[in-house]
Amino acid sequence: MSASKAHGTRHRLSLTWRVLALSSLLLLALVVLFTWLGHANLTRQFEESRAEYNDRQFREIQLALQRSENSLQQLAALAAASPELGPALETGTGEELIHSLSSQWPTLQLDAGIDEILVFNAQGQQLAEWGQGQSDNEWPIQKWAHQVMETEFPLSALRCSTDCRQYAVVPILVAGESVGMVMLSRSLADVTRQIHQVSGSDVALMITGTVPEALPERHVESWNGHLAAMTHQEAYFSLLQAGSERITLNDLLRSPLRLHHDGRDIELSAVHVETDEERRSAGYFLLASDITPQIKAINHDTRTLLIAGIVGWLAAELLLLAILLRPMARLQRLAGVLPILAHGGFANVRSTIPRPKRRLPDEIDVLEGTTLELSQQLEALEQEVNTQADQLAERLQELARERDFVGSLLDTARVFIVTQDEHGRIGLVNDYALSVMATQEEKLLGRLFDDVFATRLVTGLADSSLQEERNLLTADGRQRTIAWYHAPLPPHSDGNTSRISVGLDITERKIAEARLTWLAERDPLTELYNRRYFHEALGSVMQRGRSGAVLLLDLDQFKDVNELSGHHTGDRLLRMVADTLFQEFGHRGVIARLGGDEFALLLDGADARQAICVAKQITPLLESTGLDAGGQRHRAAASLGIALFPDHGNNAADLMASADLAMYKAKESGAQRWHLLSTVESAKDELQERVYWVERIRQAIEEDGFELMAQPIVRLNDRDVRHYEILLRMRGPRGALIAPMHFIPIAERSGQILQLDRWVLRHSLRALKHVQDKGISLAVNLSGQSLHDDGLKQFLIDELAASGADPNYLILEITETAAVTDFSTARGVLQAIRDLGCRTALDDFGIGFSSFHYLGELPVDYIKIDGAFIRSLLTNPDSRVIVRAIADIAAGFGKQAIAEFVDQEDLIPLLETYGITYGQGFHLGLPELLTDVIPETFNSN
Repeated sequence: MSASKAHGTRHRLSLTWRVLALSSLLLLALVVLFTWLGHANLTRQFEESRAEYNDRQFREIQLALQRSENSLQQLAALAAASPELGPALETGTGEELIHSLSSQWPTLQLDAGIDEILVFNAQGQQLAEWGQGQSDNEWPIQKWAHQVMETEFPLSALRCSTDCRQYAVVPILVAGESVGMVMLSRSLADVTRQIHQVSGSDVALMITGTVPEALPERHVESWNGHLAAMTHQEAYFSLLQAGSERITLNDLLRSPLRLHHDGRDIELSAVHVETDEERRSAGYFLLASDITPQIKAINHDTRTLLIAGIVGWLAAELLLLAILLRPMARLQRLAGVLPILAHGGFANVRSTIPRPKRRLPDEIDVLEGTTLELSQQLEALEQEVNTQADQLAERLQELARERDFVGSLLDTARVFIVTQDEHGRIGLVNDYALSVMATQEEKLLGRLFDDVFATRLVTGLADSSLQEERNLLTADGRQRTIAWYHAPLPPHSDGNTSRISVGLDITERKIAEARLTWLAERDPLTELYNRRYFHEALGSVMQRGRSGAVLLLDLDQFKDVNELSGHHTGDRLLRMVADTLFQEFGHRGVIARLGGDEFALLLDGADARQAICVAKQITPLLESTGLDAGGQRHRAAASLGIALFPDHGNNAADLMASADLAMYKAKESGAQRWHLLSTVESAKDELQERVYWVERIRQAIEEDGFELMAQPIVRLNDRDVRHYEILLRMRGPRGALIAPMHFIPIAERSGQILQLDRWVLRHSLRALKHVQDKGISLAVNLSGQSLHDDGLKQFLIDELAASGADPNYLILEITETAAVTDFSTARGVLQAIRDLGCRTALDDFGIGFSSFHYLGELPVDYIKIDGAFIRSLLTNPDSRVIVRAIADIAAGFGKQAIAEFVDQEDLIPLLETYGITYGQGFHLGLPELLTDVIPETFNSN
């Protein structure tokens, strides 16, 4: 009990008062924080409102100056238009000049505030003057006079010297010719009054530079300026003097100044008056706004927040004190009995703390009940401790049994466990190792570890003495790989050292790693080498200085296989091609699938003759390779490009680029199906030409380096023109127009054709805006690649909205070949275009007669008959049969026919008999520049 008292006397501050003190600090901090946040928010809102107010004042000042300038120029124009002024200038009589404006001068001076009127002749000589001008004003006035006479346009200027004046100079016209000019000037005093009336602030006009001696009482020395005009001079001048001592004029222009003056809070700001650049004096409007009410309101609201926070803090502390007094007294009693419990006074504790009897106990009740239960449990625990000594002896016996268990665990673990002495001789082998090695322990004990596991493999660690991989040849002749982990054992009493080696059988993992290595070098679909391995093999051969050839093979029309019969059929065809190439030429070199439908063959040491021989063998082999799927017969026709090294490239990248160029040459040739680059110079020239055209196309797209032409589509019965076809040309370096045959194939290969289509569409829609009201439509060709442009529809929507063009007057054409090659895509794109309101046309119709089957399914409005049939219509009976059939089919499907390449008059009656509505050709109209056909296109830009 004495210990408890001694312990209790060390407390100087109870828990109750500690809680009150900490909560008070927290609440006071929160009061201060919220008060500060409220003040900061009010200040921020005030700053924002002042910034908006200052911006509004600046705009009002600029507007007032502009209105004053416009009115001054109007007055000058009225003076110049005086009926007596022009004849007086022509006669050159001074009295007539004075008389011509003398009647207007009093009105202009008194009502309009005009300070000066000057009249000049056509040579810029001053002939008459009314009023008083600024000092040092002769040079700029002469400059303005010459400028007005040269341009014959009015001129306005603002010039500050001893005061700031606006000037307006207007030419005097007689019979449409300038015979002189009149100049009016007016000070900014009226503008100052207007700004004061609009803003409600005190306003002063200050001019820096030379200070007139006549106005020393208005001189602001710190800013080196004098006040030409101001409101409330007595009070405002002293305010400006005080402000000039605290801030420079440049700083005041950037940010307003706030100062406390004569018991008021004032915000002072400045606005620079733009003047002519030759003057050394500058004008400024100085504005003073009284912000005392706003500042007082902010301070009042801040005090209110602080007082409310302090009252809330006091109320919260009083409530907290009332809540804590009784519970803390009970806690103090518990604190007194707990030390007694620690010293074994279990009965004393139970007599001090009453048993809780409340139906709704709180936390202290729970704590008191727990203390009572704890005293009982501790008393029982003390009795149990005495029995633990007896149980300890039994536990030692259990540990001995566990030691035996560990020994048996070593024998049953599924790892190799071997111990070695300091000489590397085996001292222990577990049963699992013996079972895998199919041997007996006696045959291994005493043998060297390196003799049993003799073959050392490459280890991944620098210290192979701790971890390593070794091969193991078992008794049944199987090869296994064991990963060993070595660890030293504690030294024996005789000082000898030993170590334990644990081995894991990683044979299956090694097999998996070998499989992964194979997959990294192979194409999983065809099991040929992949692109990465082929490039590494080619680079390795070229680094050794060897010669040889690369054959690059690309399947023709492979996309049709995937679209018509599915990708699984395309994969089957690729595997058949790979098997054919490997079986026939696998012994000749490295064969790889580069991706998609591209294959490559590396012939080390082959010359041009041998490479061509292989290419000639591959072509018929692949043509005989094919499969049937879904009623379709697919053959593996291919185009081959041949490049020799080092002739066509001194590195793998250049050589593959040359082979790629040769492959495209083979595709273009069509008949031979393979192509060998002739010389390295020609290969480089072709590559450079391709790169040149790609760059030219890119630059022309970015800089609008193309030109649109329009060829009329004529209604044959009355020769009326309601349609034009848009044709594309590129502007050459010297202004010549380059035909599309020179750059369209390059754009299709490089993928730039989509950008070209969009460029033509954008500029055609701008032109359509100017002719659609006349009922004229424009037809624009789309490339086959645009059928796969997912963003085409959204692009059309955006451009139609931006240009304001009516989609009903836009005709989009696609070729028959593109439509039939990818029929489902073409039908979807054409339908989407028609949904936007546009019309569609099928170009070059009749090349493939299989398109007759699809014609009824394609949503097109016009059929353009291929020109090859129209040219020979008069001489070839077959052409007449075909054209008549196309016209009849088009009419049957409700589509209008257009005949292309109409180059002579004799064709027109024949076409009309076939029911063909429209014609297009050089006989009906040559292509012309779009800006000539539709001049508004050029003028609108």
